[in-house]
Amino acid sequence: MEQEKRLNSIRLPIPFKKKPAAMPGFLGLFLVAALIFLVVACSGTATTPVKTTAAVLKYRPYPGNIILGRPTADYIAVSLLASENLDVYIQYGRDSGIYKDNSAVVKLAQGQPTEIELSNLVKDTLYYYRVCHRVSGETAFSADTEYTFRTQRVPGSTFSFGIQGDSHPERTQIQFNPDLYNITLNHAKEAKPDFYMTIGDDFSVDIPEIKANPTLQNVEKLYVNQRNWLGTVGSASPIYLVNGNHEQAAKYLLNGTPDSIAVYSGNSRNKYFPLPAPNTFYSGDAVPVENVGLPRDYYAWTWGDALFVVIDFYWHSPVCVDNYLYDAGPRLTDLWKVTLDENQYKWFEKTLAESQAKYKFVFTHQVLGTNRGGIGLASGFEWGGKRTNSDVDEFAIKRPGWDMPIHQLMVKNNVTIFFHGHDHLYAREELDGIVYQELPAPADYLYGMPNSSVYKGVTLPCTGFVNVTVAPTGVKVDYINSFLPKDVNNNRKDGQLAYSYTIQK
Repeated sequence: MEQEKRLNSIRLPIPFKKKPAAMPGFLGLFLVAALIFLVVACSGTATTPVKTTAAVLKYRPYPGNIILGRPTADYIAVSLLASENLDVYIQYGRDSGIYKDNSAVVKLAQGQPTEIELSNLVKDTLYYYRVCHRVSGETAFSADTEYTFRTQRVPGSTFSFGIQGDSHPERTQIQFNPDLYNITLNHAKEAKPDFYMTIGDDFSVDIPEIKANPTLQNVEKLYVNQRNWLGTVGSASPIYLVNGNHEQAAKYLLNGTPDSIAVYSGNSRNKYFPLPAPNTFYSGDAVPVENVGLPRDYYAWTWGDALFVVIDFYWHSPVCVDNYLYDAGPRLTDLWKVTLDENQYKWFEKTLAESQAKYKFVFTHQVLGTNRGGIGLASGFEWGGKRTNSDVDEFAIKRPGWDMPIHQLMVKNNVTIFFHGHDHLYAREELDGIVYQELPAPADYLYGMPNSSVYKGVTLPCTGFVNVTVAPTGVKVDYINSFLPKDVNNNRKDGQLAYSYTIQK
């Protein structure tokens, strides 16, 4: 099982091999004190910068972006991507402008993401940090803007997290406006969530450019592009990704070699985003994918009073779950072939059952990984046990040794909200005490509401994101709208609260 590494700040000893000889009288004492002062002041500059306050370093913007990831009670990963070769280190502390700790200096190669890991942090604490950097060959470091992050909340805390639906940045002609996406992400940043999640279809590799030239470099460009967007919120709110059907990080595409779109997608995802792997804080997928390693596709963690669980069908179903990369065959009709697989199911069952959290949230791109809708699909196949348009329960036959379908498992274990995407609208439904929350697209300049006919309950058009506040007394879910300036009117206010509901405990 992969363990997270820890990088602690390096503190070099004062470079005396032996104590200097004593000097008589006041002058001698003065000179010895002065010498010691100079050595202490300079000793950290060899490989680790001296601990400094905000007033010491000149301000200069960091030429790149920052993505925080996999926070725990005492640790966080800071992924840095720069547009030039740099030496960098991170100053951090519990007071704004006062940085009592710093990481070791690391070298950033242009265009290559590098993680700096901060450990020995204090639980449930707001930290302030900044990236200190210099161009390779320079002497002096400069400092970037100050950002914040927070370690794991304790039970009884009030906090929020943000989540967006399908962004589809490749669909500039029908669904995606870069200015609108930037507006949404800035609204999310202003909400100051403890972390921010995407629900999939953010790195669509099944586009003509990649089909015509399927290389790792071309797939990586999609991840760099999305990372540039998500850096708006990701510099202060750790990012968690959910695998979608258009990512094509899927088992059916594996061919036993490093050269497949699935391998390119899996490796790009893990290279450019610091996602969780199983350790003492996160549980999840501990089975490596050939030529990828740990896929980091399903995982769970506890934060405050809430359990967060991400599940994934694509890496585990032997068939194409939703859409073929090359339109190579008819759409799947026997959805019993779609599966979490037994390992993931047993993990999911155990994770839900053993958690004592007051609230439980589950995330995946779509019900069953395919088709349109929320509760309208909840009775089917591995999710509900029945074949389409049938009242016959086939679960015991099709999944021998499994206790119950996914929906029933969530009901039994008091899941609060199931979050999903794929359908590009806001929809709130409820079934057996569980809210099924379809997430709006964050950049749809047509402000559409496709697929609304398959939903019951509250349906609203795009665009925006959802901010969820978790408190001891309940969960509040806010849908925040985004509009381009030209589209604002009396009924459309950018940043307006489009819809809100509360689940009380």
